[in-house]
Amino acid sequence: MSTSGTPDADSLQNRVRSAVFWRSGSQIISQAVAWTATIIVVRLLDPHDYGLFAMSQVVLVALNFLNGQSFASSLIQQDEVDKRRIAQVFGMLLLFNVILATAQFTLAPLVAEYFRQPIVADMLRAQTLIYLITPFIALPNVLLARTLNFRAQAKADFSGALAGATAALTGASLGYGVWTLVTAPIIQISVRAIALAVAAGRLPLPSFNFRGIDKIIAFGSALILCQLFWVIQSQSDIFIAGRTFDPHHLGLYSEALFLTLIFSAKFIPPLNEVAFPAYTHLVRQGGNLGAAFLTAARMLMFVALPLYLGISVTAQPLVDTLMGPKWHEMVPLVEGLPLAMPFFALQIICSPTTNALGRPQIYVRTSLAGAIIMPLSFLVGSRWGAQGLVHAWQVAAPLLLIVTLSLTLPVIGVRARDLLAAIAPSALAALAMAVAVHFASPYVADQPPPVHLAILVALGAAIYFALLWRFARPMLNELVTFVTRKQLTID
Repeated sequence: MSTSGTPDADSLQNRVRSAVFWRSGSQIISQAVAWTATIIVVRLLDPHDYGLFAMSQVVLVALNFLNGQSFASSLIQQDEVDKRRIAQVFGMLLLFNVILATAQFTLAPLVAEYFRQPIVADMLRAQTLIYLITPFIALPNVLLARTLNFRAQAKADFSGALAGATAALTGASLGYGVWTLVTAPIIQISVRAIALAVAAGRLPLPSFNFRGIDKIIAFGSALILCQLFWVIQSQSDIFIAGRTFDPHHLGLYSEALFLTLIFSAKFIPPLNEVAFPAYTHLVRQGGNLGAAFLTAARMLMFVALPLYLGISVTAQPLVDTLMGPKWHEMVPLVEGLPLAMPFFALQIICSPTTNALGRPQIYVRTSLAGAIIMPLSFLVGSRWGAQGLVHAWQVAAPLLLIVTLSLTLPVIGVRARDLLAAIAPSALAALAMAVAVHFASPYVADQPPPVHLAILVALGAAIYFALLWRFARPMLNELVTFVTRKQLTID
């Protein structure tokens, strides 16, 4: 993400490389810890518990876009900030989140009545603690991100993940049921907040005098509007299905979606946290933003395409291995959902580019498109149950990507054919891999699910890398050089 050949560019590239390693590395380690606990917890709990939890999450996500983090993020885009400005942002964060906690506590009975599940009201009241902790995560996060210091964030993320995993395992083993899913995230973010506050140093006292923050309001308001549209886009499926599906089938769908969204939801947003300040620095230095975006897209698809197609063709042994027999009904959903996710993943990484250029209105327009396309698709698809929602994803995600690219690429100076050329090697190799694994699967289907899965994963990985080594070695060389600073030997 730099123009090579200048000390400033080389320095930025090194800082970006370090930020990516710490942010993505911490995410991988944290998710490994969380997923180890999740696999055990899923086997102890029932789809019914996850269906109830999904209902409460609709409200939490729906209100969370107003938690003030968008205003805090505006500090990254500004050239200079002082203690007064930081204190004002801190005051905004506290004010917004106290209001949200009060609103959720008040609305809890109405939400429970809508979903026809009285326990949801108690869950929502307990989850108001999340808002009260949020300011002590958001502000230190931004202060560290301004300098691309993601090492401290990595340590905080891991500490939180470990605490959350311990709480989840303890709660599930003691038979707390759905309350395990409520309390574990609260414990996780509490530990993370403490670690981030220590890393960022002493925070200023909050200021509730908001004079002179016009730029913060303008930038943050645009992002809040985008997040509102994102909430509508991302939660409309559960909101619509939660009214008509029973908790069991809603739990099956929500966990299938969680499984297939693991990369897009858990790994890409943290990388976007690196991309936004990195692109901002690059723009200030007069670097080539379009080339940086193509590199990011190429690296993303290198991982996303084989991962998602691999999940689709190994759905049965994957679900049986990770989730256990009580979740076997989820297999058809896990087969279909990943086919939409590469389009979704590519769409997500577009917004940091235009935000770095100081043009958040493009992000607003693409988010608005998502808030229209996705809910309409889910509304139609829900008539055919959970599988109908899967088909809605398969139609809506590519359509949203087309809209997003048509608005983003001209602004950053990238042609559609350049983007296609960047991701074509990974796409073709991943498709060939998926076909081979699909036809190989019946021959090892008599093996225990973990062995069945391991054989297919090994076969798929070998085919994927062999094809790229044979036909796209320059791309592999670029990726290896970014990671190790060493080049492959190309015969």
